[in-house]
Amino acid sequence: MNLEYFIAKRIQSSTAYKNSVSAPIIKIAIAAIAIGVIVMLIAIATGVGLQRKIKEKVSAFNGHVTIALFDRNNSITTVKPISIHQDFYPKFNEAPQVEHIQAVATKGAMIRTEKDFEGIIFKGIGLDYKWEYFSDFIISGQAPDLDTDKASKEILISDDIARRLQLEVGDKAPTFFMRSDRSTPIAKAFVISGIYDSGLEEYDSKFVLGDLRHIQKINKWNEDEVGNFEVFIADFDQLDDVGKFIQTKTPFNLNARTLTQQFPSMFQWLSLLDSNIYGIIGIILVVGIINMITALLVLILDRTRMIGVLKSLGASNWTVRKIFLYNAMNLVLQGLIIGNILGIGLIAVQYFFSPITLDPQNYYVTQAPVYISWYHVLLLNAGTFVVCLLSLLLPSYVASKISPVKAMRFE
Repeated sequence: MNLEYFIAKRIQSSTAYKNSVSAPIIKIAIAAIAIGVIVMLIAIATGVGLQRKIKEKVSAFNGHVTIALFDRNNSITTVKPISIHQDFYPKFNEAPQVEHIQAVATKGAMIRTEKDFEGIIFKGIGLDYKWEYFSDFIISGQAPDLDTDKASKEILISDDIARRLQLEVGDKAPTFFMRSDRSTPIAKAFVISGIYDSGLEEYDSKFVLGDLRHIQKINKWNEDEVGNFEVFIADFDQLDDVGKFIQTKTPFNLNARTLTQQFPSMFQWLSLLDSNIYGIIGIILVVGIINMITALLVLILDRTRMIGVLKSLGASNWTVRKIFLYNAMNLVLQGLIIGNILGIGLIAVQYFFSPITLDPQNYYVTQAPVYISWYHVLLLNAGTFVVCLLSLLLPSYVASKISPVKAMRFE
């Protein structure tokens, strides 16, 4: 039998313990641990969730790596074409991390209705476009049908553009494309097949998706010429390394740029979220440690006479310390259990019902995204438990140094 554990359990189950002076302090310590776990879980879930969601949305529009001509400048629209006859297309066999590669092109245009007009970026896509990266954004209608003999007249527009122009699924959207020689614009009569809403205002206010063949015809490109290639990889954490490798496998006249290179300010902002998470966890752990140390010292004070009796019966210093450490471990475990139940419950409510919304102009999303894995939960709980336990070794030393004679006289 583990004597120290047995005594600790008897102390915890005794009526005197529950009604003692230390009982309120102990409840406060448990509550502090529980609240700390809730805050840490929410901080991790919201921070990681926001990072993942923004990365997913931006990559849906651009791919993880973009391969384009070196002389493309920083323009959103493509001017000079690239031949699709490349060693890396349509399968990038030399880079096993690459999941998919698709050919696209972009061109500035204007949608004009009877009442209003709106400047847009027409993104031309082909049959190789992988809709699984974009399908979650479609809120009405469906994706354009590109499997036609001639260039499809169907387009997918954003909810933002549709509201401003008062357009719906099935409506016609007369679109005008400017020529490079500044002559009369080319008019195209498109039909809206679907409406999307990504929550990224920067893209929703501009992009319209349609058949790539329209841009090829307007720009007088051949059928085997496109604007650039979008590459999708399996693991975003390997983006920088994979991007460098892709660059080495592309021709000298092409440039492979990762999302972090294209949008440095956005990803610098996202990296700050990691610092915020670590800062919150550090502050919460310090508060929790202080509360647990206080509770343990009060518990030792409340059980001073018991310490004297145990020592007079021959209990070693380590035996006395272990009794109080078992007590403290029980308090930490109670706080962890309560905190996990409430914390995961709150995260689940946000995940399924999304009561908390955000301003897309500042956060690039309309709802606060949450994401947490069992790895995060286990690591957080194990780390909290170990840190609290190690921090209690020193105050437990106080109990082992109490003199039996003074303890027996203690009132």
